[in-house]
Amino acid sequence: MSHNTTEVLAGGLVLAAAIGFAVYAGQAAGLSRAGSSYELNASFRSLEGVSIGTDVRLAGVKIGTVTGVDLNPQTFRADTRFSVKDGIEIPDDSAVVISSEGLLGGNFVEVMPGGSPFAFEVGDAVEDTQGAVSLISLLVKFVAGGGDEG
Repeated sequence: MSHNTTEVLAGGLVLAAAIGFAVYAGQAAGLSRAGSSYELNASFRSLEGVSIGTDVRLAGVKIGTVTGVDLNPQTFRADTRFSVKDGIEIPDDSAVVISSEGLLGGNFVEVMPGGSPFAFEVGDAVEDTQGAVSLISLLVKFVAGGGDEG
């Protein structure tokens, strides 16, 4: 059985591309833990477009990921856990908002820092939150003429 050199090179190239894709997918999904992190909690009225693995950003820079989402049966709110990279101290009067990347983009969790000299500790809950705004409901209100007249 003889092997053609071209076949061996093509097989090696396909294998290298598959390994490269697997590494990229692992990094994009946040599976590679380059550093340690701490966890914070927040409760949202609407968590539309956000799930486990969604980016947490501060000033447009990814600082963590959403690690857990549960429905609170008493308050009917979405209790969310998210990680923040160690070394990033978030002031304890900060707000956490569900933001959109654009009209066709997905949602992400945005941290809007406050001015307090004190920072959140591991496991603290962020009290100031704002849920997702549904683009569809905004469009329906606009088309139906639900705006202010005057």
